[in-house]
Amino acid sequence: MFPDEAFRGVIGRTVGESTPWWPAPRSAPAGAPDVVIVVLDDVGFADLGCYGSEIATPRMDALAARGLRYSNFHVTSMCSPTRACLLTGRNAHAAGVGAIAEWANGFPAYQGHMSRRAATAAEMLSEHGYGAYAIGKWHLASLQSYGAAGPHDHWPLGRGFSRWYGFLGGYVDHWHPDLHEDNHPIRHVPRAGYHLSEDLVDHAIAQVRDHVTAAPQRPFFLYLAFGAAHWPLHVPRDYIDACIGRYDAGWDAVRDRRLARQIDLGVVPAGTRLPPRGEGILAWESLPADARRVSLRLQETYAGFLAHTDAQIGRLVDYLDRIGRLDNTLFVVLSDNGASGEGGPTGAVNIRKHMLTEREDVAYGVANLDRIGSEQSFPHYPVGWAQVSNTPFRWYKKNTHGGGVRAPLIMHWPRRIGAAGAVRPQFHHAIDILPTVLDAVGIDAPSNYRGVEQLPVHGISMDYTFDQADARGRRDTQYFEMVGDRAIWHRGWKAVTRHRKGADFADDRWELYRLDDDFSECTDLAAQHPEQLRALVELWWREAERYGVLPLDDRETERAMAWFNGRMPTRFEYQAGMARADRILIPPVGDRSFRIDAEVELATSADGGAILSCGNRFAGYALFVAAGEVVFEYVFSEARSYVLRGRVAAGRHQVAVSFERRGSNAGRFALHIDGAPAQFIDVERTWSSYAVTAGITCGYANAPVSLSCPPPADFAGVIHHVVVEIDGGESTDPGAAAQGG
Repeated sequence: MFPDEAFRGVIGRTVGESTPWWPAPRSAPAGAPDVVIVVLDDVGFADLGCYGSEIATPRMDALAARGLRYSNFHVTSMCSPTRACLLTGRNAHAAGVGAIAEWANGFPAYQGHMSRRAATAAEMLSEHGYGAYAIGKWHLASLQSYGAAGPHDHWPLGRGFSRWYGFLGGYVDHWHPDLHEDNHPIRHVPRAGYHLSEDLVDHAIAQVRDHVTAAPQRPFFLYLAFGAAHWPLHVPRDYIDACIGRYDAGWDAVRDRRLARQIDLGVVPAGTRLPPRGEGILAWESLPADARRVSLRLQETYAGFLAHTDAQIGRLVDYLDRIGRLDNTLFVVLSDNGASGEGGPTGAVNIRKHMLTEREDVAYGVANLDRIGSEQSFPHYPVGWAQVSNTPFRWYKKNTHGGGVRAPLIMHWPRRIGAAGAVRPQFHHAIDILPTVLDAVGIDAPSNYRGVEQLPVHGISMDYTFDQADARGRRDTQYFEMVGDRAIWHRGWKAVTRHRKGADFADDRWELYRLDDDFSECTDLAAQHPEQLRALVELWWREAERYGVLPLDDRETERAMAWFNGRMPTRFEYQAGMARADRILIPPVGDRSFRIDAEVELATSADGGAILSCGNRFAGYALFVAAGEVVFEYVFSEARSYVLRGRVAAGRHQVAVSFERRGSNAGRFALHIDGAPAQFIDVERTWSSYAVTAGITCGYANAPVSLSCPPPADFAGVIHHVVVEIDGGESTDPGAAAQGG
């Protein structure tokens, strides 16, 4: 209803002399479909069975067999920008999300949230009677809005969704997630058999169930964004076991097999060639035996992770079919960018440690082989397998070559799409999904949304491809940019440059490809066609001006640190039972002196529980009481921690933990109880970044940090206050706000 709409009845002195009037309810056009958009994370072009993979994805393959696959679909090369394109139909920079949300830099193209001038699919569809529900990853809120107090205007409920259950940032622990519901953080209570992907689909089904029960005549829009298959690769063990031995031939042979199958399936043209192995990727046979063992287990875990995700999508499809809604549901499945090369040459059991603080060696991987995929790991595969995922393209996520920006896309809509199992070759981009949805519903994008003049929708509807396999593509030009990498596609030609961080942009070397004849970007024609290349580069600059890409900025986490250094306090006060503070907003203790002061009261010597719990078993710290002792445990990694202890009796106590920095990433921890020293320990290595994989809680534990204080660890006594103070000055910690896109 529209409560502000002018009353059109008659108001007399009495009801008998008056005529009531009711505004017409919002309604969708007759026959408008339900809409489901499923977003996979860091899944490469070649990772689904229907795109040439040996990974078991029968449920997505079945959607493709009854619908359409697109072989020339493009995204941006990181997740937040693709999601902004997908939800608004506008190019990411114009919508304010030119990079992942944490890498905002204060310029219009890099706000870290979607512009109000770019209404979302949820906002548009809600105006026409749709219920709109978001489940899973958001990653479209800027740093200043991450706190429990908001502001929440760029969280899902502030952008048109009625409900949201999921996580804010770039990646998540699937065994012990930091979760939100609607506009507030919620506690994760560990339970046997829990996995986040299953939980997300349970909530997706619940939201649809409640919608169709309350308003069966109204359509719904469900946006389901998995954390899978982004690292950490977390999956039940039986899915890993099902993949053991599948990759023994190694990444070179598997890549060759995928290309052959892609050609057979028609998702890659005959004659397509594979680019050479990428930088840092050794020939499989040249790897030592132990390195191959670890690499195989990491890839088996990834394959199992994606197969498990496929099974969850199948549960949602089965539910829609069971309630009779699947036939008239536009069901879209895509990935947000190409596969990630962040695992480097070897991959890792704990990728955050490996990337930021301490390189893992192969021996560590072998010793922990059976932990990979479990809650005791935070793993990622080697870059050699990323290249397999992106077959037949070169480079990866974050790059604007094909490996970063080519993605699978499946559309399934039995009532409308009759070309079952067909492949469509037309060039399309993530900005084209929203116009396709609007065409399917039968509505137009508003020129003004709630008083805000709107940007034009930049995408074009793909509905012409539903019935016309050989129709000429309706797009002529599309630019790409990601932290300095740039590309432009124009009428079959592509110019692209891979920027080296810190180099002068004017020195970047541009490559030129004729994609109509060179699907995999193998033959650089820059030397043969310099005029064509020059024209495309000039066109890139015009498109950059048109869509607000500038200024070019090749900084990554440095952008976030610039924001943090100007805004983060040096004093944090916490209260027992508070909502979890997000990992982005915890005290930045990395490589600084800091102090924790707490005042607690124990009714009996048996009282215990968490006073303060930060991060998790991969990097974190916990201050707690157990068995008559105050304990502080600093977890450098899953393999190394430092513990301080001191006896306490019933009563009120002052507890203090201090860290004195004594060199780069080193120093002394000391525990004081009621003003008296209890214990100290010298630490040679601390994190180079703070606990970026989980948040901070007071009076309970949301994620496991110490084995001696497992969640939920509710504090049995009284916590009167907890204060964390850090040394001032700017942080130079390069990993403090590092997020995977």
